[in-house]
Amino acid sequence: MQWLIETLAGFTAMSVWEYLAVILSAAYLLLAIRENSWCWPAAFASTFIYTVMYWNGALLMESLLNFYYMFMAVVGWWMWRSGAQDTSLAIVSWSLSRHSIIILSTLVVALVIGYVMDNYTHAELAYLDSLTTCFAVVTTYLVARKVLENWLYWIVIDAASMYLYYLKGYYPTLVLFGFYTVMVCWGYVRWYEVYQQKEGKPLAAL
Repeated sequence: MQWLIETLAGFTAMSVWEYLAVILSAAYLLLAIRENSWCWPAAFASTFIYTVMYWNGALLMESLLNFYYMFMAVVGWWMWRSGAQDTSLAIVSWSLSRHSIIILSTLVVALVIGYVMDNYTHAELAYLDSLTTCFAVVTTYLVARKVLENWLYWIVIDAASMYLYYLKGYYPTLVLFGFYTVMVCWGYVRWYEVYQQKEGKPLAAL
């Protein structure tokens, strides 16, 4: 009950800019699920707002992550628009061995960065912040490449981010990420169906 009261209070305290960031973030996800390239302009605008918000909240890695999102919004727009013209950018599936390498290498980098941030900066929740940030960096690239399994990464990242935002008191953003967690499950199912229809073959062997 206390959590609900704090969440409602958080919504009341939100600025117009934060509300706009939430709306644009939801629009990005819905458009990405539909493979609509206009998801990237929505992502650029929302992440600009979040970059400032997280920096002011001392979540340095989250702030840097959103700055990276802005860059990837430009890259993603270019890649998806180019793919739309020559049909070269289709949904692909990567093997379990390839994902294992990605996960292990990203985990090592995240722990190293977490150590540095925890010991040499004023960052709070440095290790959790670094883990969500590093994996989100990699997963955003997977989205730009239209790798099917990106949605599975996001399920874990969003769940961890929800815990992070709960600890920091960003309750409206926590609710947004709860919505994200549900939507990315739908995203995986939809992309899986499109992958099978376009490629006419099963997923890559694990």
